[in-house]
Amino acid sequence: MIEKILIANRGEIASRIIRTCKRLNIRTVSVYSEADVNSPHVDMADESYLIGPPRVNESYLNVEKIITVAKEVKADAIHPGYGFLSESGTFAEQCEQAGILFIGPNSKVIRQMGSKIAARTAMEQAGVPIVPGTKEAVNSIEEAKNIAREIGYPIMLKASAGGGGIGMQVVHSENELQTAFEHNSKRALTFFGDGSMFIERKIENARHIEIQILADHFGNAVHLFERECSIQRRNQKVIEEAPSPFISEHTRNLMGETAVKAVKAIQYTNAGTIEFLVDEEENFYFLEMNTRIQVEHPVTEEITGLDIVEQQIQVANGETLSIYQQDLSMNGHALEARIYAEDPNTFFPSPGHITNFEYPEGPYIRNEVAVKNSYDVTPFYDPMIGKLIVYGRTREEAIKRLKEALMNYRIDGIKTNLPMLKVIADHEQFKRGNTATNFVDKYYLTEVENTK
Repeated sequence: MIEKILIANRGEIASRIIRTCKRLNIRTVSVYSEADVNSPHVDMADESYLIGPPRVNESYLNVEKIITVAKEVKADAIHPGYGFLSESGTFAEQCEQAGILFIGPNSKVIRQMGSKIAARTAMEQAGVPIVPGTKEAVNSIEEAKNIAREIGYPIMLKASAGGGGIGMQVVHSENELQTAFEHNSKRALTFFGDGSMFIERKIENARHIEIQILADHFGNAVHLFERECSIQRRNQKVIEEAPSPFISEHTRNLMGETAVKAVKAIQYTNAGTIEFLVDEEENFYFLEMNTRIQVEHPVTEEITGLDIVEQQIQVANGETLSIYQQDLSMNGHALEARIYAEDPNTFFPSPGHITNFEYPEGPYIRNEVAVKNSYDVTPFYDPMIGKLIVYGRTREEAIKRLKEALMNYRIDGIKTNLPMLKVIADHEQFKRGNTATNFVDKYYLTEVENTK
């Protein structure tokens, strides 16, 4: 029985997990680096422990230190959140060996789906459509050139390990491939310890649509419908919504059924997300699987009424899923805008001291924040400092509430992407649901360039 959980993370997701644990009367333990001593999640937990200096390899990626703390405080389980160690098979395995429940899938599945090449193979065997591309790592630039000629440009060059857009690049020509292959392979090696690359055909005017799933240890699995995550900058999401304004009910059902079939085939447990690229004809192709809770999970919670963190804890506790597919339905529409400490025109991080922080509150508005007044945003971590989630009975109502909420969101002292979010929320193409993955380049950056 889970009575105490250590959250091996920081920022808004740590605070988010703590809130659910408090409601369930589960004691919580926060860990923090020297840079995060004043972070909100530190004060929210029942217990908090310093685990190291600011740099992630000395704190939030320090497996030995985190497990030592978990043992010392007699934590029953560890929730990894997203990022950091959440998709580390090694971390999950060491938790298992230490007799501590890892709130997520087992280490074998994490490793399998953490390799994009292995994941593609597993999905293909499960009958999931995949984007045409390589089935094994590409080992040399000459091999890459031959494959690209066969597939045809443009192509997507991707790192097999990792995520967050690192090691990923669209390549339009052989000359471009020469430089991109070497650069991205080295970058992937630096960030993930694995420089393996693979190649896929570039799906033009694609949508990035993902299916949230839950699965228990008894062979039961359900999907919680889809999220549209196509508005991205540098291959990282900026605005997400549920449901998608693009796909039909037929495609929605087919994608959901396909995702459930896939997770059953790999014997997946806990919460996870299968991400797809969807073309203009609503053909969908497997992109990757995230074996953890997603940044954008709140929009799914808003339209289903479920607490996904609670579901994760129940599954880790050995309980059977309490919901059946026929019991699930979508109600209304939800949008999430990620608030980044970054220059809205260049997307470069903008660390510094927040002199004033005010966010909108009220019915149909949900805030997940990692900062507060007089807070120092450091350069050590991802620049996302908050999420603004709004709900409406219709997409139009949700967009109206998003625009109003953004107007009442204020952060002084640093640059943020709030100006960008306001432009997007008011853009005619966004209102129409024309939100392919090239939206930011095609509409927002073009307008920025024209105003110079």
